[in-house]
Amino acid sequence: MAFYHKSVLLDEVMEYMKIRPDGIYVDGTLGGAGHSCEIAKKLQGSGRLIGMDQDADAIEAARARLEAYAAHVTILHSNYCNMKKALKEMGITKVDGILLDLGVSSFQLDAPHRGFTYRDLHAPLDMRMDGRQTQTAEDIVNDYSETELFRMIRDYGEERFAKKIAKRITEARKTKRIQTAGELTELIRSAMPKRVQAVGGHPAKRTFQAIRIELNHELEVLEHTMDDMADLLHAGGRLCIITFHSLEDRIVKTHFKKYEHPCTCPRNFPVCVCGKEPIGACVTKKPILPTEEEIVSNPRAKSAKLRVFEKR
Repeated sequence: MAFYHKSVLLDEVMEYMKIRPDGIYVDGTLGGAGHSCEIAKKLQGSGRLIGMDQDADAIEAARARLEAYAAHVTILHSNYCNMKKALKEMGITKVDGILLDLGVSSFQLDAPHRGFTYRDLHAPLDMRMDGRQTQTAEDIVNDYSETELFRMIRDYGEERFAKKIAKRITEARKTKRIQTAGELTELIRSAMPKRVQAVGGHPAKRTFQAIRIELNHELEVLEHTMDDMADLLHAGGRLCIITFHSLEDRIVKTHFKKYEHPCTCPRNFPVCVCGKEPIGACVTKKPILPTEEEIVSNPRAKSAKLRVFEKR
């Protein structure tokens, strides 16, 4: 199966990134290189693009797509949490723009062997974005305690039936290890009222999301890398981040607000005494959303939100 992923908010990203031909840019979630290809087209002279991804399939697809721009492109098989270290090793301390598209690729969702999907009942419970990782979704489902499963499904899936789902999973695995998407989906269904299953999308969606986030440490990586990315920007450089669910968006929004309004003094203080100064401003006061036309052509773009920060 060929790697496929339709980049969301492509025109909006290109507008807000403000690409300079001689600038240095980083795509921390390279994927199939949809965004990166458009960035690379605009580079000339000393212009440079560093693309990073932890998914080997994405790296292979990106290399092929960006081959025509190889003189300006460097591709790294690595998680974006290693961005600052990787750039330092390349002699780069500052960049003009950074992009993150935090969505799961269409290829990852549609390729049953990758184990992200709940629609193929025979799909394995894998969900690893980096195939070099040893732990899989199956390990989490079968090895986490009931309390750990409940916490994960409640916090990362925002699933109101998390307690019942966790209980069903731990009861079922006493007799047989849970190994496929179909087995897990059936357990999730059995923990939810029929009336709830009839509305609001697939009943397994939130639980699968929670497992994926937990396995790949998605929120931890984002939380711990935000400051590094802000620090890497030149004055005038922009950090563009596309999120797909409220937990990611909350982290981005909170950090951008902190960078713009860092003062920690009590509100009743007449003047600031903490000495913390803004390092830039959020360009998008409200998140940029996909148009109705884009949602029609690419339904997976529906929950996308783009926020942009500019370094001072």
